[in-house]
Amino acid sequence: MEEAGGDNHTSITEFLLLGFGSIPQLQIFLFLLFLVIYMLTMTGNILIIVLVVADPQLHTPMYFFLGNLSYLETCYTSTVLPRMLASLLTGDRTISVRGCVTQLYFFGCLATTECCLLAAMSYDRYLAICKPLLYAMLMNGRVCLLLATGSWLGGLLVFTIIISFMSQLTFCGHNEIDHFFCDFTPVIQLSCSDTRLVILIGFITSFFSALSPFLLTLASYICIIDAILRIPSGRGRQKAFATCSSHLIVVTIFYGTILIVYLLSKNNMLRYLNKAFSVFYTILTPLINPLIYSLRNREVKEGLRKVVSKFRILGIQTTRLI
Repeated sequence: MEEAGGDNHTSITEFLLLGFGSIPQLQIFLFLLFLVIYMLTMTGNILIIVLVVADPQLHTPMYFFLGNLSYLETCYTSTVLPRMLASLLTGDRTISVRGCVTQLYFFGCLATTECCLLAAMSYDRYLAICKPLLYAMLMNGRVCLLLATGSWLGGLLVFTIIISFMSQLTFCGHNEIDHFFCDFTPVIQLSCSDTRLVILIGFITSFFSALSPFLLTLASYICIIDAILRIPSGRGRQKAFATCSSHLIVVTIFYGTILIVYLLSKNNMLRYLNKAFSVFYTILTPLINPLIYSLRNREVKEGLRKVVSKFRILGIQTTRLI
């Protein structure tokens, strides 16, 4: 970040994240609440990763993408929650300018990657339901790897471009961020430089990195729903819908909360609701994703039973040896 020049500006070296206020009793409650959420999120997503790797029956494109999504969720939630937990525990709400921009960079990279991964997963479900005879050929291992790699690299590229332009900004004067983490809009608003170019770059890159995957996801599900409605038997429709229902729920929650946050950000009177919905898509979504996939997915539940059975057998054998 550039230093502020001139006598009328004082250079900022750190920001103050206002978070959820400074009431001591509320801080303790929020710390315990978010600590439990963080532990459950990490446990649930790591368990999904272990199941996908360990169970041969889950070595399919659908679960390959699910494993990538679960790994992303562990990284995604770790960009926000550990810093917030430390702030709630110690009461220190300051964050350096470089630390804030670093958090914004990794959060943005992972959010963009999630948009791309969800689009790849919807395309996988489209091929499975609408092109079942060609599915094995069109969604082979090479294609899966290319889609996953493209999603990760796309997220890195987009926010590398944005952060490179943000690095030219000067921050001076007001340093309070009315949020619990460093998000793009609240940080940009604190700059005393001309931010029009950065906002334009952010808009253009967001269009390609977020709106394009959303439109691809939407188009895939329009085709999927149309194909399902054409199935003559009710049982066949139910079976086809069951293969994509978990992903559809995840997509609806993710994009729905992001849309609400974007709309609320335009209204200063509703900024507290903005924070609440931001908590949903940054913290609660990574928690509920593994729950949705494990509770609604027969293969995942079967894989979980196998792992539990193995641990029981090992426990019995260990007890006998002792």
